[in-house]
Amino acid sequence: MDRERLKAERRERKKYKKHHKALKDDDVGISGKKGVIYVGHIPHGFYEQEMRSFFSQFGTVTRLRLARSRKTGNSKGYAFVEFEYEEVAKIAAESMNNYLMFDKLLQCKFVPSEKVHPQIFKGWRRSVIKTNRERWCRLLHNRAMVRNKERYQKAVYTLLRKEKRKRQKLKDLGIEYDFPGYAAIVPKKSTRITFTSDEDS
Repeated sequence: MDRERLKAERRERKKYKKHHKALKDDDVGISGKKGVIYVGHIPHGFYEQEMRSFFSQFGTVTRLRLARSRKTGNSKGYAFVEFEYEEVAKIAAESMNNYLMFDKLLQCKFVPSEKVHPQIFKGWRRSVIKTNRERWCRLLHNRAMVRNKERYQKAVYTLLRKEKRKRQKLKDLGIEYDFPGYAAIVPKKSTRITFTSDEDS
């Protein structure tokens, strides 16, 4: 199965390299505008370095941004590639659309210049820093514990304060009614008792 898949990929590569071996300014009407393509369904392991090397067979890649998660740094499965010429981008998108790669079909589409967002390549020079997932989860858990403890203490303080007001109102009305209330539920702070032994001199 793997051999057949590799053979199919090699045949497709040869076919595309044969038809689009080199692009010259004399062969194609170069407009001087840069072209952007959208690449979706990107397989695992096909990252910035591999993508730049792969798409360079069509022409000069000026910018490339692979969407990554801010928390983990993992790939989100889509990217934007900018070529030096718009005509090259159109040919690359047409050639690589539905291209089989690692059991996935790439989805490549040409993005018109009027639809390209000004911040589409924001942070494309930024180096990839993967976060430690275990450390991140531990940090979130500890923060939640601190917040929950603070909320609990605040809620207890509010209940005791309201209960104190109720006791005072009953006392002002001349009603003698003793009840444990919330004060009996609140755990008391543990006090450490130390024993000293008197030695006979």
